[in-house]
Amino acid sequence: MSSAAGPDPSEAPEERRFLRALELQPQLPDMGRAELSSNATTSLVQRRKQAWGRQSWLEQIWNTLAVCQSTAEAAALERELLEDYRFGRQQLVELCGHASAVAVTKAFPLPALSRKQRTVLVVCGPEQNGAVGLVCARHLRVFEYEPTIFYPMRSLDLLHRDLTTQCEKMDIPFLSYLPTEVQLINEAYGLVVDAVLGPGVEPGEVGGPCTRALATLKLLSIPLVSLDIPSGWDAETGSDAEDGLRPDVLVSLAAPKRCAGRFSGRHHFVAGRFVPDDVRRKFALRLPGYTGTDCVAAL
Repeated sequence: MSSAAGPDPSEAPEERRFLRALELQPQLPDMGRAELSSNATTSLVQRRKQAWGRQSWLEQIWNTLAVCQSTAEAAALERELLEDYRFGRQQLVELCGHASAVAVTKAFPLPALSRKQRTVLVVCGPEQNGAVGLVCARHLRVFEYEPTIFYPMRSLDLLHRDLTTQCEKMDIPFLSYLPTEVQLINEAYGLVVDAVLGPGVEPGEVGGPCTRALATLKLLSIPLVSLDIPSGWDAETGSDAEDGLRPDVLVSLAAPKRCAGRFSGRHHFVAGRFVPDDVRRKFALRLPGYTGTDCVAAL
């Protein structure tokens, strides 16, 4: 919310994201520009909470803003890029992985980190989100972070194999196992990137190692960054949000999925600058503007 007084430090993260959303989409039903003053907007937040209840009010706001995509819409958008715009699959994975690494640098700027906090554990699954995680790890190394990869179920897909080779050639370590003693991970790394499961992929579909890794990630006390959706969440409803992973940072790829309405962490970025304007209009994506040459935008 743009105001001379600045944001109220007492506001919860979701209040701040809502105020930011109002700047991006001022023509919500029953809401005129006069309501965009700091006092009026804060009052509106409280009225919405009282009307919808604490757990659902943010979801209602996201739906009103038409920011989020269903799983079917996300798949259709990807097909549009691959088939009509002739993006390559590796190209999309590269764009998303690079943007994910940039989002990490914005949430955890290198100059503000101690040497230990620069260590990043990237946990990758065997599907496309895992490929994005491998690219993210490679770019984090370029950005002078110290990534380590845990990739328990290596895909035989050629793209995954090529990305794995790139990381190995850049001397990024791969863990042979993930310690079950959570404190060992908390002490060894400054943060963790969750690139295990993407939309539509259930934990049971990828097997025991990934399921056990997710159980460990739930218990960590260091910051967690989830790529596209928190692994294990239902992409449509966000079910398992209460008992599943609770990331501090969410990086939505191309556009937020509907489950993003249940995200309550500190930072939410969208990595979708590569989506052409015609595609944004076709899919009615009301996304924030990107600053300068940034490839991610904060929501």
